Order: sequence, then C-alpha cells, then structure tokens
Amino acid sequence: MSQEKTASVTVFAGHGSWIESDAVTQCHQVAALPGMIHVAGLPDLHPGKGAPIGAAMASAVLYPHLVGSDIGCGIAVFPIGLKRVVPERLAGRFPDLDRSPEPDDPAWDAVAGDIPAGHRDGLGTVGRGNHFVELARVGTVLDAGHATRLGLTAGDLVLIVHSGSRGLGERILRAHTEVLGAGPAADPAAYLARHDDAVRWGSLNRRLMAARVARALGAEPAGPIVDECHNLVEVRDGTYLHRKGAARGDGRDVLVAGTRGTPSYLVAAHAGPEANYSVAHGAGRKMSRADALVRGRAKHTVEELRRTPVGSLVVCGDRQLLFEEAPTAYKRIEQVIGDLVGSGLATPVVTTVPVVTYKTRDLGPAAQRRDRRRGRGRS
Repeated sequence: MSQEKTASVTVFAGHGSWIESDAVTQCHQVAALPGMIHVAGLPDLHPGKGAPIGAAMASAVLYPHLVGSDIGCGIAVFPIGLKRVVPERLAGRFPDLDRSPEPDDPAWDAVAGDIPAGHRDGLGTVGRGNHFVELARVGTVLDAGHATRLGLTAGDLVLIVHSGSRGLGERILRAHTEVLGAGPAADPAAYLARHDDAVRWGSLNRRLMAARVARALGAEPAGPIVDECHNLVEVRDGTYLHRKGAARGDGRDVLVAGTRGTPSYLVAAHAGPEANYSVAHGAGRKMSRADALVRGRAKHTVEELRRTPVGSLVVCGDRQLLFEEAPTAYKRIEQVIGDLVGSGLATPVVTTVPVVTYKTRDLGPAAQRRDRRRGRGRS
C-alpha cells in the first residue's frame, strides 16, 4: 500500500524574526492532511484555532476550516478629502459602527445592486477582534512612481477599513462543520458559491462603512484604491488555494496593517508559487489575547492606550479590547515588511500613519454605567 507524501512547508521569515513554534507545528499538521500540496507561512505567521493564521495552503481538496468563519475578511483603502484635521474633534464624529445604518442614511448610496445572499444583518458594521476603521495620513513615500499611479502623495488622508462578512461567513462554516467537522467539503462547488457570496459581502461591507465615516467627517465618499481579501479560497491551476490571514500577492497592491500605534505599509506584491502567490496581511500577533490582557493591565492605563506613540487617538469603549489589541501584542511591522522585501515578495510603496482608529463606540462614563446596570438586569 502506497503512503501519501506529506506536502512541503516553507516559512518566509528572516533569522531575526520570531515565529511561534506552535504556528510552525500547525503548518506541518495542515501539510499532513490528505490532498495537501504546499503550505506557505508568511512573516506574520501565528497560531490560530485549528489552522495557522498568516498562511496560504494549496491542496487538491477543499477544506473550509482552513479559511475559517470570517470568509471575505480584508482591508480596503479609500482616499478622503478633509480640510482641517483635529484628531480630538474627528474622533467624536465617527458614527456608531456597531450598528447598521438607518434606512434613510445616505451612505446606502454606496450599495449598488443586490446584497449578496440577501444577508442584511450586520451590514455596515465593523465587528470586534482585530477589525478597525482608521483615518490615516500618508507618511513616507517609498516608491514615488507607484504612489503617483495610485494617486497618493505624502500628507494625503485615507480611510483604512478592516472587516469581513460578519455573521454570514460564520453561518457558512457552521453549516459545514455541523455535518463534516474539519473534513473536506462534500460538494466544493456548492461551498464555493456560498463562499463567493461572503467574499462579495465583505467587500460591500467595507465600502458601506467607508461611506458612513466619510459623510460623518464631512467628506464625499470615494471608491477604494485598494481592496484585498485575506480569508478566502481561490481555485488556481486546478487546485484549491486556501488563505487564512494572507493576502493575494500576484501583482496586486496590498495594505499590510501595522498596529494602531505604528505605521502600516501599502506594498506592491509580486509573490510567486513558493509563497503560494500570497503576502502577509498585517503585523501578526506575538501574544495571545489572554496574555496581552494580563501584561497590558500591568504596564498601561486605559488612557495611555487611547493615545498612541504616534499621537493618534483610539475610539474604543471596550476596555478589555483595548488591552487585547495593544500595539505591544503584535510583532514589529518593520520586521514583517523587511521579511517580505528580503524574500522578494513585495515592494513598499507608502506608509500610512494613524490619526484616529475606531474599534468600537466609546460609550462615555454615563452610558457605560447604564450598560452595566442593564447587563446586571439581564443576568
């Protein structure tokens, strides 16, 4: 009886980069699955639930759990024209992105055509975890020609929106796992049809949020100059290329997110087959949420985390989330970008520096007390 050969694994990280051993172990566990061909770990690689995050995984078999529940999650960049930028004033004008816009909100003009899968629940909302909407300023221009083609110059303002398909992707994965667990899709075409709806929904969600924020800040909404998904399956050369926390890197422009207290990098990606045509999607966690919460509370106050080292403000009414998503919980974005460049996977175009980062609405002291009282009543 012949034994199936384990897939190859390549991790794109320099000697000075720290990659958690559990993440590498997960890459090899995935490589041992039937039908796997090649697993590429990007410089932001870190452990996930059941599969590594920051990885691109090619297989002859489609495994929905390798993409996870937030199908269609990605990062989009929108130009925005504002005359006066006072972070303290602008932070207070962000809309409540925990709730969908009202039916008469003019931001709905950004929605053209049918809503994918008819799923309206949560449309126009950011979600929790590492999702955010950020007003940022173009910092250093590193490739003037490419930046000009994108219409970007130093000092320009942009909106960066990181979110996905909210409950739709979760519903799709749950329908699979309740029957087949972590096994392959019984009907790949049927799964891909639902998956494609979630990918389109995620992109629409980012556009609607950008329109909401632009109008709230007194600007006209604009279309994205970059919108790349990093949780998806691509059918490529007859194989299924699963990406979980990895952006498409075959000649595309990608915003590789730093943290709310560090720059992000917009890069021109040119990754080849060894990297499964993929690049990193962000700095990548170096601490679990539990560790970040314990260490953060020992080192920082809430107010320290609401004003970052780059002078930007963070809108976040969830104190636990503030600590879980502290900049110190993530790897150095400069190291991740250096590894992408050193591996020949991407060329930096511009940096973006946060001005205001929205995580979840800031309730204010009175509203927080009301919510706590209501919470006690519900329990």
